Amino acid sequence: MKKLFSNLLFKVFVAIVLGIIFGLYLPESINRIFATFNAFFGQFLNFAIPLIILGLIMPSISDLGKGAGKLLLITAAIAYGSTIFSGFMSYFTSSTIFPSLLSSHINESTEITESGRDLEPYFSITIPAVIDVMSALVLAFVIGLGLSYQEDSALKKVVKNFETIIMQLIENVIVPLLPLFILGIFANMAFSGQVYSILSVFLNIIGVIFAMHIFLLILQYVITGAIVKKNPIKLLITMMPAYFTALGTQSSAATIPVTLEQAEKNGVSPKIAGFVIPLCATIHLSGSIMKITACAMALMILEEVPFDFGMFAGFIFMLGIAMVAAPGVPGGAIMAAIGVLQSILGFNEEMIGLMIALYIAMDSFGTACNVTGDGAIALVVDRITKEESREVE
Repeated sequence: MKKLFSNLLFKVFVAIVLGIIFGLYLPESINRIFATFNAFFGQFLNFAIPLIILGLIMPSISDLGKGAGKLLLITAAIAYGSTIFSGFMSYFTSSTIFPSLLSSHINESTEITESGRDLEPYFSITIPAVIDVMSALVLAFVIGLGLSYQEDSALKKVVKNFETIIMQLIENVIVPLLPLFILGIFANMAFSGQVYSILSVFLNIIGVIFAMHIFLLILQYVITGAIVKKNPIKLLITMMPAYFTALGTQSSAATIPVTLEQAEKNGVSPKIAGFVIPLCATIHLSGSIMKITACAMALMILEEVPFDFGMFAGFIFMLGIAMVAAPGVPGGAIMAAIGVLQSILGFNEEMIGLMIALYIAMDSFGTACNVTGDGAIALVVDRITKEESREVE
C-alpha cells in the first residue's frame, strides 16, 4: 500500500480526480487558492527550466568523452538514429490521424475559451529566469562538448556538483509538487466546463500512442532480426521480462540488470551487453520521444496553434539531444523536454501542465519501449563488432 501511495502515476491520477471534483463542487474562492499556487509554481518552473537544462545536459555531454572510441560512437549513433526515427514516425502518424480524430474537440475548446469563465489567482509573483531557454541549450552544448575533451578539469567537478543540485531540485521539489500543479489545472478546467472534453481527448491520444509504440517495437526487432539473421519474434519475446520490469519501475536505469540478462540470452556477448545496455539506458529514448511528439502535436491541434514539418523537425532533433539529460526518475524526460517545448513550439503554462499529465499517464509504456529497444541495439552493435573482428583476422 505504501508503495502505491508513493507511485507518481497514482498521485497524478488522484490529483486529476480531486481536481475535477474540486472544480465542479467547491466554491470559486477555494479553487482560486489552487490557481494562485499554479501561478507561482508556473513562474518557478520558468525560472528552473534553464537551470535544469544546464545542470543535466552539460555533464551528460561531457561524460561522452570518457573512454570515447569507435564502440561508443557506433552505439551513440544507432541510439540517436533510433530516437530520431521514432520522433519522425510519431510526427507523420500523428499528423495523419489527429486532425480528424480531434476535430470535434477543437470546436468544443473554442466555445469554452470564448465563454471566458476562468479562475483568477489571488496574487501572482514574477520570477525572471536567469538565462533564457535557447541560450541555456547552446551554453550547455558548448561547455559540455568542451569538457568532453578534458580528462581532469576543475570545471567538470563544478558541473557534476551542479548536476547533483539540479537532481535534488527535481526529485525533492518539482516532482513532488507536480500532482498539486496538475490538480490545479484540472480544477480550472472543471470549473470552466472543459474537463470532459480534455479527458476524452486523453483517451484518444493514449490509445494511438500505445498502438504506435507496439508497432515500433515490432519494427525494431524485424530490422534487427534481418541484420543478425535471427527470428525477430523470438528475440522480442526474450526481452519481455525487461519490458514488464520497466512497466513497474518506470526507470530505464532500474531495469538495467534485467535488460542485461535478457540481452545476453539473445546471444549478445557479456562485454558488449555490459557496455551498450547501461549507455542506452541514458541515451536511447525512442519511446519517450514518440510520446512527447504525439502529445505536443495533439495539444497544438486542440489549441489551434499553427505548426509545420520544419518546426517539428527542429523540435525532434533538439529533443533527441536534450532528453539525453533525462534523469532516472519517473517523469524525468518530460522535465528535460519542457525547455524545448517552450522555445521551439511556444507552449504556455497550461499546455505544459497537460503535457506533464499526459506523459506521466504513459510513462511506464514509454520506458518499457526504451529498454526493450536497448536490447535490439545491443544485438546490432554485437553483430558489427563481430564482423569487424573477422575482417581484422
